[in-house]
This record gives sequence, structure tokens and C-alpha cells, in this order.
Amino acid sequence: MFETGKTELSAEANTAVQAVAEHLKAVEGAAVQLSGFTDTSGDPAANAELAKNRAIAVRDALVAAGVAEARIVLQKPDAVAQAGNPDEARAVRMSLAAAPAAAEAPAAEAAAAPAEAAADAPKLDSGDTAWMLTSTMLVILMVIPGLALFYGGLGRSKNMLSVLLQVFMIFSAITLLWVIYGYSLAFSGEGKFFGDFSKVFLKGIAPDTLSHMLATIPEYVFVSFQSTFAAITVALIVGAFAERMRFSAVMIFSVLWFTFSYVPMAHMVWGGGILAADGALDFAGGTVVHINAGMAALVGAYMVGKRIGFGREAMAPHSLTLTMVGASLLWVGWFGFNAGSAGAANGGAGLAFVNTIVATGAAAISWVAGESLLKGKASMLGAVSGAVGGLVVITPAAGFVGPMGAIVMGLIGGVACLWGVNGLKRMLKVDDAFDVFGVHGVGGIVGAVLTGVFASQALGGTGGLTPDTFNMGKQVWIQIVSVVVTMVWSGIVAYIAFKIADVAVGLRVSEEAEREGLDISSHGETAYAR
Repeated sequence: MFETGKTELSAEANTAVQAVAEHLKAVEGAAVQLSGFTDTSGDPAANAELAKNRAIAVRDALVAAGVAEARIVLQKPDAVAQAGNPDEARAVRMSLAAAPAAAEAPAAEAAAAPAEAAADAPKLDSGDTAWMLTSTMLVILMVIPGLALFYGGLGRSKNMLSVLLQVFMIFSAITLLWVIYGYSLAFSGEGKFFGDFSKVFLKGIAPDTLSHMLATIPEYVFVSFQSTFAAITVALIVGAFAERMRFSAVMIFSVLWFTFSYVPMAHMVWGGGILAADGALDFAGGTVVHINAGMAALVGAYMVGKRIGFGREAMAPHSLTLTMVGASLLWVGWFGFNAGSAGAANGGAGLAFVNTIVATGAAAISWVAGESLLKGKASMLGAVSGAVGGLVVITPAAGFVGPMGAIVMGLIGGVACLWGVNGLKRMLKVDDAFDVFGVHGVGGIVGAVLTGVFASQALGGTGGLTPDTFNMGKQVWIQIVSVVVTMVWSGIVAYIAFKIADVAVGLRVSEEAEREGLDISSHGETAYAR
């Protein structure tokens, strides 16, 4: 038995686990299958995720009690609890299966379990797998070429290739580091802030290994999907210090920040860490991706300093055409980002999909409307910036709110991000070149907090992870705590990482190199014929 919305074992549950562990030690060849029950009310995807995490908690308790992990099978949770039956919905079923030679009196109750095990054991679902492979490719599309073109167009022509190269190489490096140690530290172990090294270099994973997080897809697919999230999060930060930071310093910072900020935040929120245990809702990365990157970007903009001539010389985007193309690729790729975070081709993915459409459109409209009132004109840059702001705002809420809630969130988010890149930016007196904090930081904060509001069933939401006991005020507070934790953690790590990069190689290029442009001075090539 578990408390509502929690994954910690009760005293009664620990007693049961010890009894099963003793039986497994006494009966050679015996195995145990675990399946968390799901409630038929509320959001199926969220309920299944909670059920899975509870089953994992029982598995880890059995391992701690001396049971070999090979003798434990995690079953895919089914909707077997009666709607509104809180006792049954908070349970994890343990089914014992005895080896034939040991099927004596103590195992009589489990005599029929092998057949049940064969029927209930996790099975690869080709539809879920195909959707997650597609989603992974869509997120790759977001980074290269989507984000690269979006940022490249926003810069000056003399720095175009430097921006493209930074995004491209960050994607290459972070995906590599993810499979070496990032995945293991984020999605294994029971730590509150970090996982463990049990799956470094993807140890123990084979082509037919099913994911312990998503039981119907190969673990390699889950690893790949999550690697793209890690890569785009780090790449987002590039927009804050573009056009003046050394390439070597960018790469040093990226490795350090990925290791000590992205990885622990992913574990804290998605890997069963402290914020997950607290009940924080983040469907696809409002805290882990956007606030995390936005805060690091703000710190970086301060530490690297303003571009030469900032505030005195025109620094207009050199190609809004490329920026529009990049933004469009971001929007398309974001369907894999949000709907793919459902982990399956199911109703949760459908909800996230439609929310991603309507929130983005609403934010683009509200930004352009606000811009027209303030400046008397609507702009293409405003439209695409509003769209990206809407995508950011709906990210943490995509699978938890209804479409009408998503529209309201988009409308609010568009105006909030418009303020973030204008009024707030002037207040902060910072040269955040491509407005990473104004869009991703502000949008992520607004989205994370509003998730606690619009996830309410009274407002058309799913009720989050605990629909029967959802409390808006409590959830909003949990969301605020997760926002503050993310900002503080990311800010501190970013400061240290930038300092280390500064000591190692220096953060900025020379004044002469900056005036000439990083394409020529740092890379010896140009994007356009002169």
C-alpha cells in the first residue's frame, strides 16, 4: 500500500516485501512479478506512470533485501482497479512463480502463476515503439536544423556559422555523454538528486531489453529519446552569449553544465528524485528544459558581458527568413517533444498533441496583438517569438490540461514572454542576445505555475498524477517550489561552470575578433560570399 500520489513504501508494504524476499531465498528458481494498479478515473497516462514508479519502488526494495534483479519481472500496469477505489489503486501486486522442482507446499499458491506471468509480462508494442522513434526524430529536427536556423537568422551575418557550429557540436557532444553516463545518472538508482552508475555505457541493455520507465518500448529507444532532450536543453543556452564567446569555452561550459545541472534536474523530476516525490508536474520539460536553460542563459549573459556596441549600434537579425523557417521546424518538432513525452501512442499523446497546436497559436496571436498595441505594427519576429513562447509555456502542462486551458495558457504566455524580452530585459540590463531567458525562462516559469492551476479537473484538466485528491492550491505551491529549486540549482551550477571555462581558456574572444566576426576569426570561413 502507498499513500495517495506517493511512491514510498509503507511499513506494511516493507513487511510484505521482506516476506517475499525470504520466500525467494528459500525456493531456488522462484521469481516474482510486480504490477502497479492503475485507477480507471483520471488521466490514464499519468496513472500508469505512477503505477509503474510504485512497482519500481517495490523492485528496488526487493533488491535491497537481497533478491537478484534477474528474478524480478515488472509487468505493464493495466487498469485493473475499480474507479474510485483508493485502496486498490494504491497497491502493487506481487505474483510469485515457483520453479517446478521447488513447487512444494509454500509455493502452492503460486502454482498457476507461470501462465499468468507469460500473459502479463511486459511486451514490446510496435505502435508505441514506432511513435517513440518518430518522436525522437522530430526532436532531433528541432535542434538540427530547427534551433540552429532560428538562432542563426537572429544573429548578424558575420556570426552565422559560429552559431550553427555551436548548436551542431553541442548536439554531437551531449548525445555522446548521455549514453556514456548521463542516462545512468538520470534514470537509475534511488538518489534524491542523482541516480547511480549502474548503466554507464548503457551496461546491461540489449536490443530486446524493454525500458524500465516505459515498459512497451525498447530501452535503447527511450535512451535515444531522452538524449535529444538533453542536447536541445544545452543548445538553447547558446542564444544568450552568441557572437562573443570562445568556441572552446562554449564546449567546456556545456559539458560541465550538462553533467551537474541537466542530469540531476532530469533525475529530480523524471527519474524518481526529490521533486518527483514531492508531486511536481512537468510533462515534457518546463523545469528540466526551459527554466533550467533559461536561468543558465541569464547567468551566462551577465558573466560573458555585453556585445561591443550593444545599445549603441544596430544589431538587427540578418535573416528573419531563416528565423521563420527555424521556428516552423521547432513547432513541427515540438509535437515529438510534447506528445512523445506520453511515452506511448495513446490518448495522453493525443491530448498533448492538440494542446501543442492551440497553445502555440494562441501565444502567437497574443504576442502580435500586444506588440501592435505597443509599437503600432505587427512583426514576423514577434509572431515566431510568440509561437516559441507558447510552445515553452505548454511544455510542462501538455498532458495535464485540457485544450481550453491550453488556449488560456498560450494567451497568457505570449504576453508574459513579450514582457520578458522587453520590459524585464531592460530592467535586468543584460545582453541576452537571442532572448533565451525572456522566452524560455519566463515562459517556463509561467507554464510550470499555471500547470498547477489548469490541471484541475474543474478547469478541464486531468487532475495530474492524483486526480482523486488533486488540490489546486497545494499543487500550485508544489510547482512554485520546483521552479525555485530549478532556478537556484541551475544558476549556481552555471556560475561555477562559466568560471571554470573562464579560468581554463577565457570566456570572450578579443575585441578585434568580435568586430571581425566569429565566422572568420574563430573558424576561418563565411556563411555568405563577400
